[in-house]
Amino acid sequence: MSERCAMRRRYAFYEFFAGGGMARLGLGELWSCLFVNEWCPRKAAAYQSYFGADPAPLVKDVATVTLEEIPGAADLAWASFPCQDLSLAGQGAGLAGARSGTFRPFWNLIRGLKAQGRAPRVVVLENVVGALSSHGGRDFAAIMECLAAEEYTAGAVVADAVDFLPQSRPRLFVVGIHGPVAIPSFLTGPGSHPRWHPQVLVKATRALSRKASDRWVWWQMPDPPRRRLDLSAILEEHPPEFLWHTPEETQRLLSLMDVQHLEKLSRAQRLRKRVVGTIYRRTRGDAETGEKRQRAEVRFDGVAGCLRTPAGGSSRQIVIIVEGDSVRTRLLSAREAARLMGVPDEYPLPERYNEAYHLFGDGVAVPVVSWLAEHLLLPLLNAEDKVAAA
Repeated sequence: MSERCAMRRRYAFYEFFAGGGMARLGLGELWSCLFVNEWCPRKAAAYQSYFGADPAPLVKDVATVTLEEIPGAADLAWASFPCQDLSLAGQGAGLAGARSGTFRPFWNLIRGLKAQGRAPRVVVLENVVGALSSHGGRDFAAIMECLAAEEYTAGAVVADAVDFLPQSRPRLFVVGIHGPVAIPSFLTGPGSHPRWHPQVLVKATRALSRKASDRWVWWQMPDPPRRRLDLSAILEEHPPEFLWHTPEETQRLLSLMDVQHLEKLSRAQRLRKRVVGTIYRRTRGDAETGEKRQRAEVRFDGVAGCLRTPAGGSSRQIVIIVEGDSVRTRLLSAREAARLMGVPDEYPLPERYNEAYHLFGDGVAVPVVSWLAEHLLLPLLNAEDKVAAA
């Protein structure tokens, strides 16, 4: 545990767009949940099955949530608002879309809380990296303008789950702190750092308004330790039988591979040992004709591709297990999907496979939340408390 956070109290938070509660899992025992909102009854039921009814999720569209339904005052408001309209795999509707546009009613609640003297001290907005380039950066600029207008000093980082878990899953985290505050120098830098601020983020900041630019900060965090977990370690020894493909289905997948990916498969076979990988089906343009066709792309680097759901515009991930001439393929199990997100095995799985896959595929990686809380959120709040007590 960081020495910078050695002395601290328990902080309260609101969880919007809560899903299965993966943000709450990442925040951990140092945080007390005051309010939970999730529009999907099935996800809310999964949330309550693990966390209980203290508090019970408020199951309704965020646009219909009232200020009277939000209790007390929180140190943190966490919002992993829907990404489909901001995703590169989506239709490009951006903040005008029906799903990602739910950011606006959420922010209206933050504005209302501020008007009542209950502004959350810190706000975290989590979404796909595509939010930075959506509508030429205008959507990101609009989000930052909202924070600045309500007196939040804010910045953003891009963190990838692959630093903690065997899954490539970069995500954008916008972090804002309310009011005039003395931010500790170790939490900010004079400019961007490639570890947390890729060029797509740096470029997006150039479109910010003067007001948003004046309240922009470059958050800094230490590098995570080297990841030790690989894909094979999270696979179930005996996954449900219905997940396995027939030999004919496997051959159909292999027939969709181009020369490059067939060679990857061949190299794995020549090792003459058990090799685990993943496959995605993607639509690619033919190099010669330009015609689009479905391709199967395989990777054997010990890391899964980004866990996605069909609602996000992509196919589901497929596990491939190679042992010499033997090649078998299957769908990822629900428990494996949970493990790829850092969800503990004691978390109850929904009974239906599709519901479980959606629950975890739509979530935020648990250890990424923990890292952000440990090295940015808690130090921010602790520093503010020390100033107030001085």
